[in-house]
Amino acid sequence: MNAKTLLLLLLVAALSASVTWYLTKHWPAASGARSASSNTRKVLYYQSSMHPWIKSDQPGKCTICGMDLVPVYEGDTGFDAAAGLVTLSSNTINVINVQTTEVRRQPLRRSLRVAGMIDDDDTRHRRLSAYVEGRIEKLFVNYVGAEVVEGQPLATLYSPQLLTAEREYVALVRLLQSTSASARTPEQQRLIDAAAQRLLRLGLNAAQIDALPAKSENDRWTEILAPMTGTVVTRGVYEGQYVKEGEMLFEIGDFAKMWFLFDAYERDLAWIKPGQTVAVTTPSVPGKVFEAPIVFIDPNLRDATRSAKVRVEIPNPLIEERGHKRREVLHKLYAEGVVQVEIPEVLALPRSAVLSPGAQPVVYLDRGGGSFEQRKVRLGRSGDDLWEVLDGVDEGERVVTTGNLLIDAQATLNQSVSQGEAPTGHDHSTPAGTPKPDVEAKPVPLTSKPLSESQRQAAQEFLAVADALASALARDNLADFNKETGKLHTLAPNLAKAFDDAATRPLLAKIEATGHLTQAADLTAVRQAFLPFSGAVVDFTKQLRAAEGDFASVKVFQCPMADRAFPGAPKIAFWIQLQPPLRNPYFGADMLDCGTEVKP
Repeated sequence: MNAKTLLLLLLVAALSASVTWYLTKHWPAASGARSASSNTRKVLYYQSSMHPWIKSDQPGKCTICGMDLVPVYEGDTGFDAAAGLVTLSSNTINVINVQTTEVRRQPLRRSLRVAGMIDDDDTRHRRLSAYVEGRIEKLFVNYVGAEVVEGQPLATLYSPQLLTAEREYVALVRLLQSTSASARTPEQQRLIDAAAQRLLRLGLNAAQIDALPAKSENDRWTEILAPMTGTVVTRGVYEGQYVKEGEMLFEIGDFAKMWFLFDAYERDLAWIKPGQTVAVTTPSVPGKVFEAPIVFIDPNLRDATRSAKVRVEIPNPLIEERGHKRREVLHKLYAEGVVQVEIPEVLALPRSAVLSPGAQPVVYLDRGGGSFEQRKVRLGRSGDDLWEVLDGVDEGERVVTTGNLLIDAQATLNQSVSQGEAPTGHDHSTPAGTPKPDVEAKPVPLTSKPLSESQRQAAQEFLAVADALASALARDNLADFNKETGKLHTLAPNLAKAFDDAATRPLLAKIEATGHLTQAADLTAVRQAFLPFSGAVVDFTKQLRAAEGDFASVKVFQCPMADRAFPGAPKIAFWIQLQPPLRNPYFGADMLDCGTEVKP
């Protein structure tokens, strides 16, 4: 090969290398330019709608919730963490099952369940006392509980004073009868009238006085008659007993009407009015409901219980059993009542729409386009299914009723990200954007002093009911759950009374606000109502464990999959147990052992 041929080969090789380098450097750019020009919108990044800080250059799934990342195109703002406003994609809204309801004016209904005692009407009592000294010769009614009628003989009395007065009256009457009509004087009639008045003051009635002239002179005894129809409540004498003037012989009560007395607590007094009908039942008369009106509400509240006595007047018919008559409702029976009350036309929203009703209540308004605004509200009276709202929302606005717990969690995360913090708890009492501490505070003891015996007892009784409620749900036993809810009406006020100080009032307010558990027909409904109440009990228990060693054995558990139990539930839910093993109340038999213990 000569030098000329070699030079030509070198030039061809150099040219090939140059073309290859040029194509390698510039062809992808040209291809990308043509591709960009062919697409009208460019994907900037992929973002999690539930966790906006999760972003990726490639499509995929959120590393926290596992949901598909949503593409954010050029010109879009993506999912921001604006204060008080949560924006969700349509897919996310469907996944978490967001449902809304319009705020409107409607009747507010509530069923108040009360417990009390059957007592007799003390305005229908009559005491029969001795008008004169004497001796009880015979008793015709010698036992308490006997039914008597007005005018029925109760006993016979021998009284020299009464006997003398009777004979004086008889002598005057006979003298008048023996005197001719022309010889009678007005003075004689005045003497007879005066003698009759004296006998009335000594205890005889008009019929007994009229019968005296026909009475045998050997009959020295006077019958003591029942002054009214009723039941003998007290017998104060025996046969042969000598009684003095003014000494009580019998007490008779008219049990034709009885009083059902129950305590109405401060929070319920706004609902209870005179004239409302109460359905009263008692275990001693199974299957019968006594419909009766409220006749009186005591205006004086008792300091110890912060409650007022309410009086219901119920009918008490006379029944006959094996030849013996008695009243159907007995004295001092335990009874329960249901007061169905209704307040017409108030601005109201569903209870499920309200978060944190005991502290600073908030709701989420549907602003359209997947945006939901957090709004603080001022609440009034609480019904079975509705809250009266006094301020914060207007009629016609739509509030989130299902899925609001997840939206609230999203708002919490948005705030944390915007402040550069790790997500922690969410405090509705502070406005969005308020800095929060970097580290969650440890539970503060309820008191620096040892718990008193009354505090310890009130806490033990209350936690026992909370444990029983959780246990009933864990066993899927709706009947046991409904049975235990009635005890909260008594134990919650007792707890508030025992721990009545500034440090515990916020905790007790949450318990009071969420503790209106009513009987329901399905487990899902009671679990939804139990969840916020259980959270309030856990907060109280944590501080109780920090204050008193006696409660260190109380277990606190958490379920990390509570959002699968029912729609609108948070991802994590808590409950307490007095004894192991772990029993999940949110899933019951389906996932009984799902959960972990929360250490102090």
